[in-house]
Amino acid sequence: MLVVIDTNILVSALWSRNSNPAKIVSMILRGVLVPCFDYRIITEYREVLKRPGFGFSEGEINSLLGWFESNGHSVVAKPSDIDFTDEADKMFYEVAKHCGAVLITGNLKHFPKDRKILNAADFLKEYADGF
Repeated sequence: MLVVIDTNILVSALWSRNSNPAKIVSMILRGVLVPCFDYRIITEYREVLKRPGFGFSEGEINSLLGWFESNGHSVVAKPSDIDFTDEADKMFYEVAKHCGAVLITGNLKHFPKDRKILNAADFLKEYADGF
């Protein structure tokens, strides 16, 4: 199954190893889920994870994002005409729509209502039993 994970899901997964976001990232790393992304998403992941407050080393960041780039699905998504309150969220929506992927985010209110845009808990409830 193809998924797009918002940056807040990735950060939450790395900070809290037993959280729902961590379960999702674990499913990605085990090959159960396939991450979809474009260069903008990888760039944002890298910029956010490099923030000093998070304490992730350059090696850890490169290893994780290198894995995503080697094992995930990189695309060039078509721009969306939908207006977003936070334009930084638009890229996640565009990539998810392009791939037909489920978008997993901690900020549902930032996205249009769509059955394929879920928070981590709802994603696990709806899909995890099938894996």
